[in-house]
Amino acid sequence: MGPGLVLRVLSKRAQSAPAGPVAPLRSQFILPGLDGAHVARYRAALGFAPGAAAPLSYWYLPVQRAHMATLLSDAFPYRLAGIVHVENFLESHAPLPAGASVLLSTRIDVLPPGSSGAVCCALETVGTANGERIFTCTSKYLAVRGARSGKPRTGQAVVQQGPVIDSWTLGPSSGRDYARISGDWNPIHLTKWSARLMGLPAPIIHGMHTLARTCAALETMAGRPVASISVRFKAPVPLGEAAVLTRGAGPDRYVLFCAGVPAAEGAFTLA
Repeated sequence: MGPGLVLRVLSKRAQSAPAGPVAPLRSQFILPGLDGAHVARYRAALGFAPGAAAPLSYWYLPVQRAHMATLLSDAFPYRLAGIVHVENFLESHAPLPAGASVLLSTRIDVLPPGSSGAVCCALETVGTANGERIFTCTSKYLAVRGARSGKPRTGQAVVQQGPVIDSWTLGPSSGRDYARISGDWNPIHLTKWSARLMGLPAPIIHGMHTLARTCAALETMAGRPVASISVRFKAPVPLGEAAVLTRGAGPDRYVLFCAGVPAAEGAFTLA
């Protein structure tokens, strides 16, 4: 999401609330091929071992552009600034043939409002090359926040229990560094002033940076590529904080903690 696309996202205004169901939005885009040098920079920046193949999390980079381009259409009735990425699932089906272009086919469904009035969108992008499915990416975004119940939040502190897989500390430039690699220049990830401009007290790291670092750490631990990975983003990870990746409740699950709070969790499979 480069600067031009960011401006289009910030300038889009919500339409009147739709009276009924919103028809699915569909789009297709062609990714001419992968830039091997860019894949190498991505692997190095996110902690993957050197290699020529695009790691699973890399596919979200072109997918996000397809998502935003589709959501910017007049058929999508909601404002895009403030939309929240809450869940993601990536699955690899086959390696990309050398030099092949990728067809990105996206479907976006606006889900019925929840009891609080919250509205979420389900997005699925399938990447194919030469007629063969290469990967699938499904995402869930919160488009409209629901009304709060008014009841005070109560909860118990979560004790970090699983063995530690990896940890990393996010420097003050981490958001800008990832933006240069990913092309996602959302202001909430860049600087204190740009985050405050968007209503956040401090900048937070991209959710897919967290997932990519998690994917790289799991591959290092297992010595094999990750074939599928899911994530539920539970809390933001501010720049300057340490992230601690641990084993989850099962052998195929993980939990990422930040400041003692679960920030992300999910499951994975290995190739």
